[in-house]
Amino acid sequence: MRVLGIDPGSHKTGWGAIEVDGNSVRHVDNGVIFLDDDRDLTVRLVDLTHRLRDRLIELQPDVVVVEDVFVRKGARSALILGQARGVVLATCGMQGLPVKSVPTSQVKLRVTGHGRAGKTQVAEMVRALLGLPELPFEDAADALAVALSMAGDVGVATPPKQARRRAKGRDALLELARAQGKA
Repeated sequence: MRVLGIDPGSHKTGWGAIEVDGNSVRHVDNGVIFLDDDRDLTVRLVDLTHRLRDRLIELQPDVVVVEDVFVRKGARSALILGQARGVVLATCGMQGLPVKSVPTSQVKLRVTGHGRAGKTQVAEMVRALLGLPELPFEDAADALAVALSMAGDVGVATPPKQARRRAKGRDALLELARAQGKA
């Protein structure tokens, strides 16, 4: 099953695709849709619609996972981010794709073992879990983390409960990556 994670934004939107096959996860592709900051928000959102649709057609995901709005800078920022997220949801819906939402804290918890992990820690775990040679661009790493956070829900086995208890958080996920030969 191909899972596409999306980290929406009105200036840049990260995306990351993974393949989930039984107990394994494979990196497909990732990137960032950069939107022109000098353009009006409406123009940027239309651009996001077209460019995301192109990615959806190219990648052919089976499911899309979108990060929930995370407010850190205030109501206006949340509103604008919500509009970008709405464009992502509508574009995926127009392509007939099932969409799941996941809160930021759940992404961090599932990928790093800590719901308040920093961006660097998330990116490092994404790199380790997917066996990437280098850290992806920040927004792409976030999108891959979004996809990975839902991998267990679409068929990837997580480490057994005993192993998760013994090797909390980061160690448990690194253990899983090593078992898959990726770390």
